[in-house]
Parts: sequence; C-alpha cells; structure tokens
Amino acid sequence: MVIYFYPKDESAVCTKEACSFRDNFTEFTKAGALVIGINQASVATHKKFQEHHNLPFILLSDPGNKVLKQFGVKNKFFVTGRETFVVDKTGKIVFRFDSFTKGKEHQQEALKAIKNLSAN
Repeated sequence: MVIYFYPKDESAVCTKEACSFRDNFTEFTKAGALVIGINQASVATHKKFQEHHNLPFILLSDPGNKVLKQFGVKNKFFVTGRETFVVDKTGKIVFRFDSFTKGKEHQQEALKAIKNLSAN
C-alpha cells in the first residue's frame, strides 16, 4: 500500500504529485499496490479534485490531521508536510519519502520501493 500525505488539493505541486500517481497507477496495480492520498480537505473538495484530474485512486479526508500526526508527518513552511509511505502486507512501514517541493518524485520513489518489495 502507498499512503501519501499532501497539503492541498489543486495546488501546483500537489496536483503534479497526484497526476504523477495517476499516470503510473497501472504500474502500482500491476504490483498489487493500493494508492491512497490523504489531507485535511473535505470529502467534497476531494471529489472535485478527483474528478477534475481523473484520479483513479482513493483520497481520504483527515480533519484535524489526526492520521497525518500518527504517521509523524511534520509541517513545512506553515502548511502540512508532504510525505509518502509504503506499507507492506503485514502493516509495517517499509519505506518513507519526505520532499516538500518534489511532488513527482514521491510517485517515482514509491514505485521503486513497491517493485523492490515485489521482487523479494
């Protein structure tokens, strides 16, 4: 499973990040991975974002950033952080990628980690 936390729907970097996961979604599904994006936006805001960019994966609303805090994601530049996690079938976090400004790299690094898991 890939869980990625991002600050805001429709912001420039967040949109690039989401579209990068969308454009490579088939690779994740071929590897047996579920992709989930999470931020504090409402379900309605997520639905608009999902429809606007044809996002095929799950977006979850995290009011108050409770889940984000449980994962230990820290704020950056006065907004919530951007981090991606790969969780194996036992529920263990096996990969973590933290880069606030490099949205596209989250997908690239997560896919590498998923493929490494699949190979082992």
